[in-house]
Amino acid sequence: MQLIPRYLFNDRIILVSNEAGFVVEYRPVYTRNLKVYRNIDNTIQFKLLNADQKSVSLAGYSVWIVLFDENQSMVLEKECTVTDDYSTASPLKGTFQVTLTDNELRDVKQQYLHYNVYLKDLNNNTSLTYSNRNFETSGIMYINAGAYPGPRATTEVTNFFAESTYWVGSSDNEDAIALSEYSTLHTAAVYSNGYTGTVIVQATLDNQLSNANNWSDVDTLTFVGSETEPVPVNFNGIYSYVRFKFNADPTATVDKILLRN
Repeated sequence: MQLIPRYLFNDRIILVSNEAGFVVEYRPVYTRNLKVYRNIDNTIQFKLLNADQKSVSLAGYSVWIVLFDENQSMVLEKECTVTDDYSTASPLKGTFQVTLTDNELRDVKQQYLHYNVYLKDLNNNTSLTYSNRNFETSGIMYINAGAYPGPRATTEVTNFFAESTYWVGSSDNEDAIALSEYSTLHTAAVYSNGYTGTVIVQATLDNQLSNANNWSDVDTLTFVGSETEPVPVNFNGIYSYVRFKFNADPTATVDKILLRN
């Protein structure tokens, strides 16, 4: 029998404020790097201190966090939730938290980001907080994509090929859509612009693509040409490859098909 310990604790970061003046010292108090994980919600707690390591009340302030990459391109800006109860002796004094959701991080690749935290008063004036006593503002946040599995990247179909009396999307080796061997639910959305006809979702269990694959019809969508919203289709099954078959030329009337599985 193996006993493997795991730990559950709050992720709390200490920030420094100079709202009441700043004592010049040469002892930096560095904020550690943050680790944030994709495909799940991450709640991060912060505590705001002054130079004497005393909690600073957040009464009259809103708190914001901004994430940006090394090129100074903003990734996310979000208001935090103030948990300070404004009591002088409360352990919650100066505390706030932010939840970075699965959806907000879904399209952020694994990388190191910078983050800053700033305050807004009732007059919308902003004040920076600092990560240490050397007046450095930005902290480091690592976006980790390997801790929890998420959906595969969306596949985009924009090329359509004529074959005999019909047209197909993703039918050759270069554009074929390979499906995960463990995936059973697949979702596609057809973005049309006046297309009239049918779109048949076809799949095969063949391990390789050739001119002799056995394609089976999975589902059929019918378009009348007046659709203004993407038309979705969900289908289940463990297949090797999938393609989309049209009975009319989609080149000018189907913008794209998105598939996620």
